[in-house]
Amino acid sequence: MRLLVTGANGQVGWELGRSLAALGNVAALDRRQCDLSRPERLAGLIRGLKPDIIVNAAAYTAVDDAEREEALATTVNGTAVGVMAEESRRAGALLVHYSTDYVFDGRKDAPYAEDDPPHPLNAYGRSKLAGEIAVRDAAAAHLVLRTSWVYGPRGRNFLRTILRLARERDELRIVADQTGAPTSAAQIAQATAAIVATAVRERADGRFAPGLFHLTASGATSWHGFAAAILEGTTHEPMPAAGRVPRLLPIASEDYPLPAARPKNSRLAGDRLRRRFGIALPGWREGLSACLEEMRTCEPA
Repeated sequence: MRLLVTGANGQVGWELGRSLAALGNVAALDRRQCDLSRPERLAGLIRGLKPDIIVNAAAYTAVDDAEREEALATTVNGTAVGVMAEESRRAGALLVHYSTDYVFDGRKDAPYAEDDPPHPLNAYGRSKLAGEIAVRDAAAAHLVLRTSWVYGPRGRNFLRTILRLARERDELRIVADQTGAPTSAAQIAQATAAIVATAVRERADGRFAPGLFHLTASGATSWHGFAAAILEGTTHEPMPAAGRVPRLLPIASEDYPLPAARPKNSRLAGDRLRRRFGIALPGWREGLSACLEEMRTCEPA
């Protein structure tokens, strides 16, 4: 079985290179090899590789930059994804695509289910919703996995930002009125491998049905709570700095204005994923502990 992974140098893409290896031959391509900002090149690339499964972990993820680069974000997160979906349908391949909690406006008081109507607050959310629609409309064999607050030992993410700032500052002001589930890239990749394995069996048995699923760690916290847990997990280690932990101050979103509005409620319900695949990710604290342990024992790229 041949698997194509895009975004190989990203947080999730790098982990997928490890988690999917047991399922077949993995071609993990980075942006130089597979640039989603040039969607006109994708059809030829995919037809040349002839994958049985495409796992698209590439995306435009700079949420604030997308406010001034919405056309580019939509090309990467929407148009290019549509090309992948069309090529998947043409080749009879399975497409796995990741989306985001930011397709919702955060005004619901409970976790969002897959059937709740999307209403993005920002350009990034609109671009990711465009990708979801493109995949659905192509009528390919597909699984769309929405996740949230992704972090890991590599790349640009909240965890690494907090560790850096903790070395530089005595006080950190962190937003406390946005709630979601921090989800590690490793958790996402490991779950994806299990999901793909089940989907392959379903397709072989003629039981496969395409669908949209929420894939996040269990539980929820605020960005302030996430930061506190990060610092708590590093208090007795050489991260952020020996004997020095900054003071955390909770603030409102309005006190830290950014170009892109964020949803106050980013919680995603995972019932559908459990029913279909028997998968429920561990709690977000467990995922954080595992990530910090990896950072202690190896040097991330």
